[in-house]
Amino acid sequence: MSRSILLIGGNSGIGLATARRLIKHGDHVLAAARNPGPLADLGVSVQPFDATNPPTLDLPPSLDGLVYFPGTITLKPFHRLTAGDFLNDFSINCLGAVSAIQSALPSLKAAPSASIVLFSTVAVAQGMPFHASIAAAKAAVEGLARSLAAELAPGIRVNVIAPSLTDTPLAANLMGSEAKREAAAKRHPLHRTGDPEQTAELVDFLLSDAAGFITGQTLRPDGGLSTIRTF
Repeated sequence: MSRSILLIGGNSGIGLATARRLIKHGDHVLAAARNPGPLADLGVSVQPFDATNPPTLDLPPSLDGLVYFPGTITLKPFHRLTAGDFLNDFSINCLGAVSAIQSALPSLKAAPSASIVLFSTVAVAQGMPFHASIAAAKAAVEGLARSLAAELAPGIRVNVIAPSLTDTPLAANLMGSEAKREAAAKRHPLHRTGDPEQTAELVDFLLSDAAGFITGQTLRPDGGLSTIRTF
């Protein structure tokens, strides 16, 4: 049975891989993003969305799922971070998600069951230098998800994916050379970085009935980085 899924962002990386996967399954995908981009090339209807100044979305009466992709990577020594850095990361990662969910909530409630998927980062579970701003913002996302999972149960499930460094345009500055890629891979117990296609599979799973007994959780496709050591 075809699902109706709203993607916020999704013009690259994990988001674009997710859109392609859902369309291949025959799902009806609609999106809200800063620009039409590759999503429009896939035949997806895209309306404007700026996470720093989010609009009210024009949505169908019923939605089976919502996935919020916008994110940032602001890496600076703590003493160089400004209030503006913290506010920008919080606005894009957390408040943008809040606005999108509030806009979509009537449509999500109208579905027999629905699923919301948000994104965090491995840096929340594992302290990392220079990650203070983004870790704070994503920790707020995880807290938001747990609260909403309780408030919106049983009709709407809410979960979070917290990947490690994944080979996407957002991480391009951190993986811009073969030496950087190799060093990043070696930091992970599995000796590789994340694959956007595999993370898209996880998104698809959380949207599906197969994950119907999972809510309020943070799943960590991070190559073991947050939980194990191999030395």
